[in-house]
Amino acid sequence: MSPKILVFSGSARRDSLNKKLARIAASAAKDAGGDVTFVDLDDFPLPVYHGDLEAKEGVPENARKLKTLFKQHQALLVVSPENNASIPAMLKNTLDWISREDRGESGYVPYRGKVAALLSASPGALGGLRGLVHLRQVLMNLNVLVLSEQFALPHAHEAFAEDGAMRDVKQREVVAGICKRLIEVTSRLA
Repeated sequence: MSPKILVFSGSARRDSLNKKLARIAASAAKDAGGDVTFVDLDDFPLPVYHGDLEAKEGVPENARKLKTLFKQHQALLVVSPENNASIPAMLKNTLDWISREDRGESGYVPYRGKVAALLSASPGALGGLRGLVHLRQVLMNLNVLVLSEQFALPHAHEAFAEDGAMRDVKQREVVAGICKRLIEVTSRLA
């Protein structure tokens, strides 16, 4: 049985470089044998996490929908931009809402047993690498097994052809290799 892989970008921008990379990674994961679901977090708007809001209204419906998607998949393929050397607010907020206890279920349940691979894209020379350090830390704290392999795409504003493909063959091969590794590890742990 093919492992179920949930792919998403931590960016809301329509023409995001990270969404472009996420689509390429989703295709590579599918080619490697994964049962891939691509979601756009912009389709699941959430209020900024606030304890008083949670106490008054509970966990938002879009967070519940995302929790369900997380629970239905064995692995996460997260492609995240870097904002000020860290995780973008939308992605952190999403992970926080998903981690909240809801209807008697621990917030760790959507993360339990998950394997994750991390990628990033940035116009800068480091490709978003500094943000991946924080993202790794957050996911590991939620008990997600994060692969040591990761990919940061530097000068990403120049990396994509008009059709959305990555221009550099070696970079495409690295992304494909990480996706293959995610499938292998997830399959072994299933």
